[in-house]
Amino acid sequence: MASVASATSAPSSHKAADTVIQLAQTHKPKPDPNGLVFGSVFTDHMLTIEWSLQEGWQKPHIQPFGNLSMHPGCSALHYAIQLFEGMKAYRGPDNKVRLFRPMLNMNRMLKSAHRACLPSFDCAELMECIKKLVDLDQDWVPHSDSASLYIRPTLLGTEPTLGVKKPSSALLFVILSPVGSYFSTGAKPVSLWADSKYIRAWRGGTGDCKMGGNYGSSIYAQYEAVDFGCQQVLWLYGDDHQITEVGTMNLFLYWINEKGEEELATPPLDGIILPGVTRQSILELARQWSGFKVSERYLTMSDLRRALEENRVKEMFGSGTACVVSPVGRILYQGENLHIPCEGSFPPLASRLLKELTDIQYGRTPSDWSCII
Repeated sequence: MASVASATSAPSSHKAADTVIQLAQTHKPKPDPNGLVFGSVFTDHMLTIEWSLQEGWQKPHIQPFGNLSMHPGCSALHYAIQLFEGMKAYRGPDNKVRLFRPMLNMNRMLKSAHRACLPSFDCAELMECIKKLVDLDQDWVPHSDSASLYIRPTLLGTEPTLGVKKPSSALLFVILSPVGSYFSTGAKPVSLWADSKYIRAWRGGTGDCKMGGNYGSSIYAQYEAVDFGCQQVLWLYGDDHQITEVGTMNLFLYWINEKGEEELATPPLDGIILPGVTRQSILELARQWSGFKVSERYLTMSDLRRALEENRVKEMFGSGTACVVSPVGRILYQGENLHIPCEGSFPPLASRLLKELTDIQYGRTPSDWSCII
């Protein structure tokens, strides 16, 4: 029997130099960047690349944005053999369009593809294809320092069979969407519902991959959080109620730890945490600064509750591509509202991290994390 690796690597990759471009004959009006609803408006073009076990990767096509045609029995529709990525393009004050650490997204997408038994691809070649697409639709990158162009690469199994197996055909596509703030409340502290009733991910599962099934299965809990007057779910794990992620974000706690040390802590990458690009960037930035310890460690709700009782919590915030940094103001846990210290709408460390990251993303601070289109 062929191994997963060998069976999914037949002709190795598509080539960006072979991209076929078909221009849209009509162009949609650009939306007001101040009124954007996340992921609801799409640009004029999209990228598609087909793959089959027999013929490998086909030529990339950039074509007018439109609907996909799929067989009703394709494996992605029945068994969630699907994954995606999320990244952004930013327009700087110099009018140049930049991507932020895009190869981290490509490498994570490749890892997800391996886990989903979907075909391997050359990360650098896919990145060049995405650059071509963003360059073609660059007029859609908002002229705003509070908006950006969201990039959604997606890979799904398309084999028309109801058999539960590794697909012999797949489709990789990329769509673009101008976006503003992810949360309807804008840059304000979010409220969380913490309950062990629902679990986002578990060891041996796919929590460390960016697969659609991880997100679809979280929606029910999200609505229950809203019924309890909260905006997002604080995902707990295990009998000791380990803190893992918040909504679709990684989580950070800035506090005085049990040893009396000032510490910025986030849960470790143990298989149930998504290795976020923003998470990694925050850790790398914070480790360059002095004044506090930076740790990847386990945190439990009892740790947090005790620290709040002893006034040792300074800040708590989520991080992710969509929101960058989002402060936490309140957690509803076991019927009790735990109020997280929040100076103004954005506490000091979260504010500093947000500024450092967005200055790099928008090109106000030179960095090798930026990639000019």
